[in-house]
Amino acid sequence: MTDLRTLARVADVPPGAVRRVELDGRHIALFNIEGCFYAVEDNCTHRGGPLSQGQVSGTAVMCPWHGAQFDLATGNAMRPPASRGVTVYRVIVDGGDIKIE
Repeated sequence: MTDLRTLARVADVPPGAVRRVELDGRHIALFNIEGCFYAVEDNCTHRGGPLSQGQVSGTAVMCPWHGAQFDLATGNAMRPPASRGVTVYRVIVDGGDIKIE
């Protein structure tokens, strides 16, 4: 069984919000898109831009530095200059807590 790690409280990430969380030395961007939570590596694979500061459109986020775009559900790179995706974490809402595997 995989250990679940708590990232935040549901109340701390309202719909439309994003929160940058540090967990075990990793920076994770936690998004609430219309009540669905997505957690991805916060660093763009192109040059390390903070995805938590990027523009969100649907379930995609655009890096604020150079415009690379990533799918929040899969982590796949959708638009250059990034050529590879970001790590995606499986999100579980447990009562009032948001957890990842």
